[in-house]
Amino acid sequence: MTKPFEDVDPSRRRLLVLALAAGWFAAGAPGPARAQVLGKVPRPLPPGRSFYEISGAVTVNGKPATLQSAVGANDVVETGKSAHAIFVVGSDAFILRAGSRMEMKGATQAFADQLRLVTGALLSVFGRGPRKVTGPTSTIGVRGTGLYLEASPDVTYVCTCYGATDIAAADDPTAAESVVSRHHDAPRYVLAKADRGRRIVAAPFKNHTDLELMLIESLVGRAPPFSLFDEGYGSLRRY
Repeated sequence: MTKPFEDVDPSRRRLLVLALAAGWFAAGAPGPARAQVLGKVPRPLPPGRSFYEISGAVTVNGKPATLQSAVGANDVVETGKSAHAIFVVGSDAFILRAGSRMEMKGATQAFADQLRLVTGALLSVFGRGPRKVTGPTSTIGVRGTGLYLEASPDVTYVCTCYGATDIAAADDPTAAESVVSRHHDAPRYVLAKADRGRRIVAAPFKNHTDLELMLIESLVGRAPPFSLFDEGYGSLRRY
């Protein structure tokens, strides 16, 4: 079992971020030096592998997952109590937190265009092409987006980390909002029951970080469209 990214000590995480920003993980970078300083390197996985990290009880279609397991576009991934999984499907990458169930559907085994978070929490980054992501109370149209969801029967928390989303109540498509976000600009709660006549209401930024987004984007050969080191940037900072 590997050490969870969020449990890495702050000094090592700072080195990881500096290395990501400096392009250490590009082809041709000095492998021994990277390994000595950073340990496990976040970079695209070998063919046939989906999991970068597994901690605790994680299953794919009800069977225990290992780092050698593959996840396809029509699979179900679940995490047990105190477990989490970091994995890739095609051009999309995910962190599925503890106590979560994620169901995927796709026309091919390499591309899931529909995702359902039944319960728990999911941080995701998507490649090109439209996706439909649903929670217990929400339907979200996604276009090239970083997205964080927390799902419960009465409310879905939705943070468009960057990119564009179309958010709607699952049982009422007229209760809808389009969000264009540069950097966690408009988190939302999607409610099962209206609050003062509204089903979609403003929410705080919570429970996910830019470091995690950098990590999973690096697993699919990309970087988030913001800088952790631009101190003049006016939006939320997460370290």
